[in-house]
Amino acid sequence: MSRIGRQRYRSFLFVPGNRPERYLKAWESNADVVIIDLEDAVPIGEKDPAREAVANWVGPERPVLIRVNGLATPWFEQDVRVARLPGVDGVVLPKAANASDVATLLSRIERDIPIYPLIESAQGMWNVLEIATAPGVRQLMFGTLDFCADMGMALTSDTLSPYRADIVMASRVAGIRPPLDGVTPGIDDDKLLQTEAAEGKKWGFAGKLCIHPCQAPVVNRCYAPSKTELAWARRVLDAFERANGAAVAVDGKMVDRPVILQARRILDEDESEA
Repeated sequence: MSRIGRQRYRSFLFVPGNRPERYLKAWESNADVVIIDLEDAVPIGEKDPAREAVANWVGPERPVLIRVNGLATPWFEQDVRVARLPGVDGVVLPKAANASDVATLLSRIERDIPIYPLIESAQGMWNVLEIATAPGVRQLMFGTLDFCADMGMALTSDTLSPYRADIVMASRVAGIRPPLDGVTPGIDDDKLLQTEAAEGKKWGFAGKLCIHPCQAPVVNRCYAPSKTELAWARRVLDAFERANGAAVAVDGKMVDRPVILQARRILDEDESEA
């Protein structure tokens, strides 16, 4: 079930706006947050019915995010009206290129609402810190498929690694939540999904975008602290407390302030799931 109020959320599930019969199934799935998509998932001829379906379904008892069409499209202004409805707890802005895109979206919505810019182009990546620090931005999303297409580069972990680092660093400097990694297109390939989730977690991402409910449990599990990580964190903090200010080592390595902070972060994430 979508739980936008949770402190930690890792799986963000897209559901096509033109498939209202899937809304409730998505919302009742294991995904932490549901994004009703009015952009890429909806054919041009179905934009208006999709928008109407969202308006008829969304409500405070079923909080969701919506992905609007881009600022330059003929559907943007009408999509923004949906973003004003109770139950829309945030807006995903596709192809965010600069801070003014965020400002324009907020000015049209005319309400205080979290914005989730999608970094999907070279220009967006070039201006990523500007976008991350724009008023209203809650969290960045990495649109890996569109980004690679725009850059003319292969969709592989090694080619994406420097850009993942840039997005994570921009989010940290801006003081917003760590970003969300892009989708894994193959819905039947759990091995690839686990590999890509582990890669995103390694670079400091907080979670991952999903395109099918079956992907959510895998993403949640991969991004949650593992038993090994939790055991290590407890050993570190236990040793630090027993040392009472003296130098101490755990697993043959000295425990200093950065290690303690990392251990506390891991345990905090685990406690937030309780």
